[in-house]
Order: sequence, then structure tokens, then C-alpha cells
Amino acid sequence: MSESYAALRRRRLLSPASLGAKLVLILTGVGLIGAIALTIVLASVITPSFNQLERDAVNGHVARTNAALGEFALKVKSSALDYGHWNDSYNYMGAPNKAFEDDSFAPSAMANLGVNGMAYVRDDRSIVISRWLDLAGEAPKDVPAKRAELVRAVQQIDFAKVLKGGADSADFYLRLGETLAAIGVSRIRKTDGAGDPRGYVVMARVLRADQLGGLVGFPKLALGKPMGDVTVTPHSKTLDIAVPIMGETDKPVATASYQVPRDLSSLGQRMLILAVIASSLLLVVVLVVLRRMITRLVINPLNRVERHMGVVRSSGALGLLTEKPRRDEIGSLVTSFNSMLRQLKDLREQLEVQSFTLGRSESAVAVMHNVRNALNPISTVLSQGLGRGPALDRTTMDKALSELARGDIPDVRRQKLVAFLAAATTAVDAEREERKRQIDIGRQALHHVLEIIGQQQEVAHERPALDACDITDIVAQNATIARYSGESSIAFTFPSKPHWVLANRVILSQVIGNLFSNSAEAITATGRLSGSIAVSIHEKEDRIEIVLRDDGEGFDQANAPTLFQRGFSTRAHKSGGLGLHWCANSMLAMEGTLELRSEGPGTGARAVITLKAAPMLAEAKELAA
Repeated sequence: MSESYAALRRRRLLSPASLGAKLVLILTGVGLIGAIALTIVLASVITPSFNQLERDAVNGHVARTNAALGEFALKVKSSALDYGHWNDSYNYMGAPNKAFEDDSFAPSAMANLGVNGMAYVRDDRSIVISRWLDLAGEAPKDVPAKRAELVRAVQQIDFAKVLKGGADSADFYLRLGETLAAIGVSRIRKTDGAGDPRGYVVMARVLRADQLGGLVGFPKLALGKPMGDVTVTPHSKTLDIAVPIMGETDKPVATASYQVPRDLSSLGQRMLILAVIASSLLLVVVLVVLRRMITRLVINPLNRVERHMGVVRSSGALGLLTEKPRRDEIGSLVTSFNSMLRQLKDLREQLEVQSFTLGRSESAVAVMHNVRNALNPISTVLSQGLGRGPALDRTTMDKALSELARGDIPDVRRQKLVAFLAAATTAVDAEREERKRQIDIGRQALHHVLEIIGQQQEVAHERPALDACDITDIVAQNATIARYSGESSIAFTFPSKPHWVLANRVILSQVIGNLFSNSAEAITATGRLSGSIAVSIHEKEDRIEIVLRDDGEGFDQANAPTLFQRGFSTRAHKSGGLGLHWCANSMLAMEGTLELRSEGPGTGARAVITLKAAPMLAEAKELAA
């Protein structure tokens, strides 16, 4: 017993229809939604913060690069400004001499200035003197090719644009072939700044990639082709940064490119992953603890209540549920359940005392109700027979016969008398046949009454014997009788094809007759003099469904369950109310069902009967297949 219950409990916990499974699904859904929401929240907080830190770091790298470039060029401009505002330079441009050239353009002097190239230029861009020194060599030496490049570059400088706003000095970067150099330009004036300018002094210092890399802090820095703006190319673990190097007209002449690791971004990702994992684990722990508490405090007590209900249902013993006292909703449920069991036990004892007497009296009343319905056609036939006058006055016929016996009447008169007598004879015969037909209907109704009484005597306290019977034939017979059961003229329609059901023929006939009688009364209640009752029969697998539809007064569908209660009636003038109650019980006794349906008052009603199909119907289907 315990093993089977444990298996049942496991199946119910795993079944989506069980409360435990629903709670597991709900908690799982809450966990997933919580994890997703937590991830989104953490990502929206952590990721943007570290991305901003990374952008700030990139901006710092770019600013440091620009600062290093500016500082490198500023030194060259300072050297050019020192030579430009010098009386010796001013005098030299007025009268060039070899002594100044040997002294000021000596390799040692250029090395002390830290420049590779130097040139004095007149206002018309003609070169007075130019020198180039390779500072990277062991000993100073002149490089003619580099000096030639410096001369060409200097002759292309637009000094008016370079010295903006009348400035005396400026710095920028310039390409000397494949070499990038920082250029410093200064006007040549006296030391005190007096006198008209006498040309320009231009100094150049080569900027190598390793030099700039050392200044910026990235040894692997490279100098490449010029680019328009600062570009940052992200990779999974590194960032490629390219900073443009500006020339004399604020246009880039080269690009400083280097790669930096994405330490901040990687740190942010690691923090996000750790935060999500830790939060998710905490959420899982909370959900597991919550599920265990719900299972212990709610699911298990409900399972004990359900198990006890199963014991009550299977055994019928109304024993009380023993549970530890609790002051919560579960304790209230157990108390209410035990109270209900006590009430059910008391009601059962009362019902056992009343069942025999009530069943016997109800059966007798139901029989009388059915007998009354069966006698209604006889009363109607007799009333119609007594209220109907003779088809032809006997005195008139005798007078016609005596007149016809005379031999002196004209032929035309004789023919009329003969025709009159023939019609009278036909009318008398028709009236006789009609009375015979009505008497036959009354005889059938009386036979039906005798069958009801006889059947009731046989099966007073026994379950009715079920046999195969043709529901179509039963409907046809009761329709013939029901035509005379009320004051309205009723048109019946029903199928002609036989449909065999498993039922008790007499009881089923009583049920159909009761339903027809109720439909006729519903049609009369509308105030119309005519109505219709339509019967349709449908075969559904091993069941037969019979639908009786009328166009009577109908009813509110909300009152459908009360229609089968003992003593209930929808019409105030109708007493009893046992017909439908008896019909429903009879259908249950025949393993069938009875339902009443309506779309509302004034829309008619439908009675739906379902019965098992007779075995012969199943055999016929197999033969047809």
C-alpha cells in the first residue's frame, strides 16, 4: 500500500496537473526570470561603468600621445626661437659670413640643440644655408640626401600660414621622404625683438617610432600612413589606437599606432560573471529552500488530506483525519474537512432511515404521474367524441329517402337526391373511421397505462432489465399519442431509420412520453395554437444521442440544474414536478443521461438523451465495414 502510494505521489509531483509540479514550474520560472533580470541589471550597471573607464583610459592614452608629440615639437620650436631672436643671426642674414656658419652650424652646436637639420631662409624662400646631421651615428656626419629633402620641404613651407596671426614662431610635423620630423620655425629678429624681420630659421628633428613609443610608454608604437581622426579598434583582449600627427596646415602627415590591453573591460566582464554567478547561486539556494518549505508546510499536508479523501471515497468509511494541530490555513482546512465528514456521517444515517420510505413513495407518485400522462390522450379523444355532433341530420336523410321512393319526381331532382345520399353515406363512413382511429389511439394509450402498472409491479425494487429496442419506433408511437395530449396542434418530425439502443422499452417509452408532454405544455404556454417538436438521432461511437427540440417557451439555462429536483416546476399552475425528476433517475438506472438545454426564455428548449448503442448496432457497423 505504501509503495503504491509513493509511486502515485511521485507521478503526481511529476505531472504538470499536480500542485507540486505547478509550484516547481512557477519557482523555476521565477528563478529564470530573476536570473535574467539580475543579469540585465548587473550588466546595465557594471558594463557601462567599465566601458566608461576604458574610454577614459583611451582618452588618456590619446592625450598622453598628443602631449608627447607637442612636447617633442615644442623643444624644436624653442631651439628655433633661440636662434631666431639673436643678434648674430640677424646680422648674418644681413651679411652672411663663414665665421658664423662654422660656429653656429657646427655638428657640436646642432648636437647640443638636439636637431638633425637647420636652415636659414629668406623671405622669398631662398635658402641661405642648410645643414643636416645624423644624430644617431657614432660621429657627426653630413647626409646630403637628407639635407636635400630638408631644402625641398623648406621651400614648400607657406610661412604666412604657419605663423598665424603674426606669431614669431611655430611648430608642426613634416614628412622628409620616409622620415617624420618635428619642425620649428622662427622669424629672425634682434635679441630685443627690434628691427624688421630678416627671413626665417627652420630646425628639424627626426621623430622615430621607438622615441615616441618611449615617451608614450608603448615600445611597440608604429608610425604609419596619415589618418583623419583618432580611431579605436576593439578586439577581444586588446585595443588598437591610432592618433593622427598634424602637419603645417592642420592636416595629418602620419599616424602613431599602438596596441593596449583591455584590462578594464576584461575586469568588468569578470566582475559581471562573478556577480551573476554569485547572485544566481544565491537565488537558487533561496528557491530550493522555499520549495522545501512549501513542500513540507503545504504540499505534504494537502497530500495527506487527498490520501484520506481517497480512502473515504474507496471504502466509504467517514473516519476523521488525524493531523497535528495547526493555526494556519492548513489547520483550518483540516478542521473544516473533519467537520464536513461529521456532517456527512449524520446525513448518511438520516438518509439510510428515510431512503426506503422516500423511495417507495416517490416511485408510487412517479407511477401516478406517468399514468396521468398516459390517460391524457384518452380524455382528449373522449372529449372530442362527445363534443362532436353527427355528420348528417337523420331526419333530412329519411325525408330524402321517402322523396326518392316516389315515382313522380323529375330526373334532375332524383339525381340530386341520389348524390346527396351518396355524400351522406361517405360522411358517415368517414366519421365512423375517424372514431375508430381515435378509439384505437385510446386503446393504445390504455394499453400503455396497463404496461406502466404491470412493469411497476415487476420492477418495483429492482434495476430495470435492459434490452435492445428501436428508439425510432418508440418516438413514433409516443408522437402519435402526444398529438392528442394538449390543446395545441403539434407537428412532429423524426427520422425513419431504425436506431437500436440498450434500454428498458417500457421505461424509455415513459421517459419519451413525459418529455413530449412537457414540450406540448411549453408550446401551449406560449399562447399559440400550434407548434412543432423535432427529434434527431445521432450515433457517436458506442453511444446514441437523441435530441428532442421544441419551439415552446424555453427557460433560463442557469435554472437547468434545478429542473431535475424533486417537486420543482417551471409553471405556477402545474403541481407535482416529479416527471423530470423521475425521468432523470430512470435514465441513470438505464446507464444513460438526460440533459435540458435552452438559449433562454422564448427560444424553445432541447432535451438530450444519451444511451448505450445496442450490440446489434455495433455488429451491423462491423458488417458494413
